Amino acid sequence: MEISEFFWETTLEELKQGYVEKNNAYVCLLCGMKIEKGIIYPYENMFYEAERFVRIHIERTHQSVFEYLIEMDKKLTGLTNHQKSLLQLFYQGKSDTEVKEELGIGSATTIRHHRFSLKEKERQAKTFLAIMELLKEKDQYAPAFVPVHKTATMVDNRYNVTKEEQEKILSKYFISRNLIKFPPKEKQRMIVLREIAKQLEQDHIYDEKELNESLKGIYEDYVLIRRYLIEYGLLDRKKDGSQYWLIK
Repeated sequence: MEISEFFWETTLEELKQGYVEKNNAYVCLLCGMKIEKGIIYPYENMFYEAERFVRIHIERTHQSVFEYLIEMDKKLTGLTNHQKSLLQLFYQGKSDTEVKEELGIGSATTIRHHRFSLKEKERQAKTFLAIMELLKEKDQYAPAFVPVHKTATMVDNRYNVTKEEQEKILSKYFISRNLIKFPPKEKQRMIVLREIAKQLEQDHIYDEKELNESLKGIYEDYVLIRRYLIEYGLLDRKKDGSQYWLIK
C-alpha cells in the first residue's frame, strides 16, 4: 500500500498524531518513514523506544502535523491562503488583536468573525464526514478510486480513476518496468507518472546525470518524463537543475 493510501485511509486521530501502526512498525503519514518496533533509537544523547521516536521524527523533520497539513494544496484542504494565515497565527496562540496587527486587516471584531466562519466550516466538515462514513455502509456499488498523492499540484478529473482502470492503463503502457509510449490523455499520464516515480529511490538526491540515466532505463525520452514528474508534483529540484528528489 502506498503512503498516499495510508494517509487517506487513516482515522482522524491517526491523522492528528501523524503516524500509523503497521506490521510491527510505526509509519510516518507525512513522508512514509518506518520506525521498527523493538529497536531503541538514539537521539541527542538519549535513547527512545519506537513510538516516542516517530513523534520525535515528526517534530524534527516536519515541525508538526499541523504545519504539514496547513501547507497542503488548496484542493486538498479547501482553505484559502488568507484562511491558512489566520489558522497559523491562531495555532501560534496569537490574540485577536495580535492577529489583526500582524495581518494588517480590519479590527479585533473582524478577526472574531473569521474565527466564527472557521468554526462553521468545521461543523460542516464533521457533518459531511459522518454522512460519508454512513454512506460506506450502504453504497455497495462505490468503486475503489486511486488515492490522490499528497503532493499533487492540480486535483481535478484526471484523478477520477478506479483501481481497475489503473491496472488496465499500466498493462497497456508498460512492459515489465519499461514504458512503451507516453500516453496522450491526462488521466493516463497521471497513472503512468506515478508508476515511474515508484521506480525512483525515496530519500535519495539525484544529480541530473544520474536521474537522466534512471529515467532513460524506463523510457527513451527521459527529458519529457522528468518535466512531467515535476509538473505533476512528484519530483522537485534545485533551481539550477543540479539536484532532484522525489517529493514526500
